[in-house]
Amino acid sequence: MDDIIVMRRCLDLAGKGNGSVSPNPMVGCVIVKDGEIIGEGYHQELGGPHAEVNAIRSAARSLEGAEVYVNLEPCSYFGKTPPCVDLLIEKRVRKVHAAMLDPNPRVNGEGVRRLRAAGIEVDVGLLEIKARKLNEKFVKFMIEKTPFVTLKIAQSIDGKIALSAASPSTKTPIEKYITSQDSLGKVHLLRSEYDAILVGAGTVRQDDPELTVRFVKGKSPVRVILDGKVSTSAKSRVFCTQAARTILIYDALIEKTSSSIRRKLSVLKKSGVGLLPLTAPGRKRISLSSVLTSLASQNFSSLLVEGGADIFSQFIGAGLADKIHIFTAPRILGRGKAFADGLKLKSLSDAIVLKDLEVAEVGEDLMFTGYLRK
Repeated sequence: MDDIIVMRRCLDLAGKGNGSVSPNPMVGCVIVKDGEIIGEGYHQELGGPHAEVNAIRSAARSLEGAEVYVNLEPCSYFGKTPPCVDLLIEKRVRKVHAAMLDPNPRVNGEGVRRLRAAGIEVDVGLLEIKARKLNEKFVKFMIEKTPFVTLKIAQSIDGKIALSAASPSTKTPIEKYITSQDSLGKVHLLRSEYDAILVGAGTVRQDDPELTVRFVKGKSPVRVILDGKVSTSAKSRVFCTQAARTILIYDALIEKTSSSIRRKLSVLKKSGVGLLPLTAPGRKRISLSSVLTSLASQNFSSLLVEGGADIFSQFIGAGLADKIHIFTAPRILGRGKAFADGLKLKSLSDAIVLKDLEVAEVGEDLMFTGYLRK
């Protein structure tokens, strides 16, 4: 059986765990014996059996002499489950094909070493580029100890981001989304694949978003509101809807300056909102680096940023955004901000060029996907 075909199947299986296993990696496993697939499985949920275990359980025949294909080096330590390496050795498999080494320092080659020490042949590197892209969030989190950051932007064809007015009494958006319903569904799918979603205070005040997953099946990410001055209303949807957890990040010194702010923070805390005070250097903005460090300490491996323009510009300007999705609608607004107005680039030579750019049709819109940092 062709090794590449089997590893592609392995990657397809791994992808089924997207949005369900973080901060663990997505892993698939295929077992081949005598030229036939005798078992396959994938890591389905955080804390559940690993891909190798599920594949072995599905096998109807003995694994002795079989070849095992995994998109990530088998684990070699006790975590929420026992090491997969021990199980593969116990089953007396002949060979293991791993697309890539595990960047987790607790593994990183140790799984391969133990398999080889037990007399099992190991091949590493088959479809490694695809494997690394599949688990790009996990790879960055393991190596840099900071979340993988993706910006999601909706704009008109003349480069203006969507601005929705809201009625003070109903908090119901008056204007429709600038992009199509198809794009909205795609955005909600993206949300389900991230640990957390972040917006600034301006977006909350203006759009009163819910920031949950509603139009597709999937879990809602933890909502992170960056509001240094605690200027958003305690009655905003992100604080009142219970469909997802919410964290408010604010200037640690601000509550010392106002009793009304202390009361608001108390109300939010009682309603279940997590409060995360951070120091704003020189009484200016809270450092985005400190935001990411704090989220990483809470085991958030990925972050989707949805606005607004000032937040987008800060992430891009600081070199903290890894990836970007720009949904562009075939509409001309003629007014409003562009998402990167805050960059203030001086010349064309300063332009930021997206890497590995891909373009896809999403309903009537176009979705541009590229990397700001690789």
